Amino acid sequence: MSESKENVVLIGAKPVMNYVVACITLFNSGLDEITIKARGRAISRAVDCVELLGRAFVKNLTVKDIKIGTEEIERFEGGKTNVSTIDIVIGKGDETSNE
Repeated sequence: MSESKENVVLIGAKPVMNYVVACITLFNSGLDEITIKARGRAISRAVDCVELLGRAFVKNLTVKDIKIGTEEIERFEGGKTNVSTIDIVIGKGDETSNE
């Protein structure tokens, strides 16, 4: 699975539709696979983005891989804290769905 910065959508605090539009733009540019990355409170927004894409915008959207993890980040006070992360790899395929 090749991952470059061109096929990654980083989820932050913006509305979900902003990230959905970013994914649609990447698919329309010819990419067949996109990685959606989020951490902390943005994880639920990443899941919402994938669900909305699959239900309303991209036919035959498949979730190819989901990776979860934890990153240790520096705090302003000098301490360290752990933050949950998720990487969701989605693809646009020609597979027929049984739903």
